[in-house]
Amino acid sequence: MSERKKLNPEQIKAVEILEGPVLVLAGAGSGKTRVVTTRVVHLIESGISPSAILGVTFTNKAAGEMQERIKKLTEHSVLICTFHSLGARILRESINALGYRKHFTIYDEDDAEKLIKACLNELNINDKKMEPKIFKSLISKSKNALISPENSYELQHSYEELNNAFPKVYSLYQKKLFDYQAVDFDDLLFLTVKLFIEHPDVLARYQERWPFVLVDEYQDTNASQYTITKLLVEKSQNLFVVGDPDQSIYSWRGANVQNILNFKKDYPEAKVIQLEQNYRSRSNILDAANALISYNHNRYEKELWSDLGPGEKIKLFIGENEKEEANFVASQVYELKHQCNIPLNDIVVFYRTNAQSRTFEDSLIYRKIPYVIVGGISFYQRREIKDMMAFLRIAHSDSDFIAFARSINLPKRGLGDTTIEKLRWHAHLEKMSIIEYCEALINDRPLINPLKLSANQKKGLNEYLVIIQELHLLSQQSSIHALVSAAIEQTNYLKYLMEDPETLADRKENLDALLAKALEWDQSAPDPSLRSFLEELSLKSSLDETNQAEERLALMTIHNGKGLEFNTAFLVGLEEDLFPHANSRLSPEAVEEERRLCYVGITRAKERLFLSYCKTRYLWGALRMEKKSRFLNEIPHDLLEKVKFPSLTKSVFRPNVETLIKKQKEFISHRPAIENESFNIGDCVKHKDFGKGEVQDVYEGSMGVTYKIRFEKDGGLKTIIAKYAHLIRC
Repeated sequence: MSERKKLNPEQIKAVEILEGPVLVLAGAGSGKTRVVTTRVVHLIESGISPSAILGVTFTNKAAGEMQERIKKLTEHSVLICTFHSLGARILRESINALGYRKHFTIYDEDDAEKLIKACLNELNINDKKMEPKIFKSLISKSKNALISPENSYELQHSYEELNNAFPKVYSLYQKKLFDYQAVDFDDLLFLTVKLFIEHPDVLARYQERWPFVLVDEYQDTNASQYTITKLLVEKSQNLFVVGDPDQSIYSWRGANVQNILNFKKDYPEAKVIQLEQNYRSRSNILDAANALISYNHNRYEKELWSDLGPGEKIKLFIGENEKEEANFVASQVYELKHQCNIPLNDIVVFYRTNAQSRTFEDSLIYRKIPYVIVGGISFYQRREIKDMMAFLRIAHSDSDFIAFARSINLPKRGLGDTTIEKLRWHAHLEKMSIIEYCEALINDRPLINPLKLSANQKKGLNEYLVIIQELHLLSQQSSIHALVSAAIEQTNYLKYLMEDPETLADRKENLDALLAKALEWDQSAPDPSLRSFLEELSLKSSLDETNQAEERLALMTIHNGKGLEFNTAFLVGLEEDLFPHANSRLSPEAVEEERRLCYVGITRAKERLFLSYCKTRYLWGALRMEKKSRFLNEIPHDLLEKVKFPSLTKSVFRPNVETLIKKQKEFISHRPAIENESFNIGDCVKHKDFGKGEVQDVYEGSMGVTYKIRFEKDGGLKTIIAKYAHLIRC
């Protein structure tokens, strides 16, 4: 009873309905967790057995907290678990009805991919575009949508060969799982539905066991979770669900917002209760959120309100570029920490994609503000960034064995760990750098004890050395931006990333961010050399290792922020094609989900909210003129207060946009300002750094026309790539 005294009238109404279907539309910050736990307490106090109650949520953390709170209040244990834990429990008890043994094995992602690889080998499928990861993703989508192998033709892919192969692979994969008495993670739901549908007697046992079912975050349910819930309450109809369609942001995981929007259709007798009082945010923040989300048509109408007072106006910052935006955010964080005494742990920077973190990391490191990337890793520690840096490092220093070992098999060249270690040891014995030794080995130069390689290994090593030599030459002649761009292109790195299609888009965006960093470096660094660029990034990587006990600013995508709250939130990059994301352009439903995502970001803030966008941004490999997000136009202007960054100077932070775009085009195209004249053997030429020289050879290399020139200054023979050389005739 004491718990109910803390509730408002609408919350009490939700708690005290004992029977029948109930939908609680719980707005952000409206105390839904307290409602769920108090309702369970009320059911027990009303004489319902704790063992007759089942609570389902989406995270083990949430389930554990609810279970602990209920036990503390009632001294009874109630089953509160995730959907997957529920499926595992049911299958352990009853999977024998499907022909499995009860002691089945649950395969993790790695196990599942190895099994798919075995299926591909058995079916003689060796198309490089059809990697195990692709099939694993499609199988997962199929199971979550309750599509069986027999009906797998329903899931269409743009690659026709994949459409033809998928049903065979899916079918064989399921057969092998059965043969091995194993299930994968998605089977915990897929097979539970199959069990309930094919064996009504088994379903009846669980319907009798749990006549009262509660589901938290109902807007996030997929087809299999929705079906399990619907089947369990088919007889009792005692279903209590809590959720908010305005916070449905996981369609890419299979979540279907229609599950909550259609609740009244599924359960015509359902009572619908709206929780609109917010206990988290100031009124100005809530008014902005309400106005924004009202532009969505596919929703229940509700209006969040708060009695905490209006608070400060929402601050809007307009930056010339992403560097200015990051500097503004970092300066405000510093001020909030040191002048307003707000702990860094109570401040967050939200962005739409992980690739946006890079500029913020740079500014925070410069100001020595500790931070943590939530739900991800630091930009400078991401795999694709470290891979590219490895290529640049070995191009810079032929003795960097760590960089060699990391880059040699990107893509795979048949050189395993044992062979790589032997190469290192033999180079040591010959007193050569690793690259010198490999070149000597490939060119059959005299060696004390040459390592024997297979023809395929020699071929792979030779291909690698050609790339490194070209990057080395380019590092002496061109910009860092051109060098990074060439490294991505010459190594076929994007093709390598295609092996994991689920992460491809994010990793490409991160490589774009690295190109932006390189362009910025070329334009503003005191020493725009490769050596200083590598040093800069190495220092930033080591600074990422922050003391875990220290308070830190959180940087995260909004998807990772759901369920969290902060004193102050920065919502950055509010530009068309970034937020809302370009992927949503052609779909009104996708734009509505992007708007819900923005709504989630806004409602994380308690006291202060900062919004920002840039006039120009380096995006998808190019400097773009940006257009502010439509979401900013949907927030009433009287709630916004434009702010400036007074310490900025035009010369440092506001370069002329036309000049930047012109420079960027030159870098992207790899074209010098003046077209190179062509030369023949014997011609006298001048180079701006090496002086006069005579052309000794002319040939077509992988990067275009290439000259071998003997320069007078040192008598040395240098290999020069024509399009970067800016040579003139003597």
